[in-house]
Amino acid sequence: MTDATNVLGGELSTCSTSPMTGFFRDGCCNTGAGDRGAHVVCAQMTAEFLRYTKAQGNDLSTPIPAFQFPGLKPGDRWCLCASRWKEAMDDGVAPPVDLEATHASALEYVSLDELKPFALDKGSV
Repeated sequence: MTDATNVLGGELSTCSTSPMTGFFRDGCCNTGAGDRGAHVVCAQMTAEFLRYTKAQGNDLSTPIPAFQFPGLKPGDRWCLCASRWKEAMDDGVAPPVDLEATHASALEYVSLDELKPFALDKGSV
């Protein structure tokens, strides 16, 4: 987890601390051996994506207090599974991404050229 890099080759930035995200709940899209879902794409939620992922069986909008999960709303940033983001892209509903906060291992699932059109900060690409 130390010295993690982003898809642009720089230092991995924080994705979100409110709500607290990341497989390790450290605010970053860090990954490790236990992260079978590869929660490495820092995405900004949209209503369209939240409806889509719920229909796919992963409801990210409903709070789950037992897990201190507030439920996500449009505008929130969250570390998504790389495969789910790619699936959403293929289906035309991918949410925007923060490339500086997206872990380099996302490139095992999706190319930088596929990510760039969805970049929140077009100046960073």
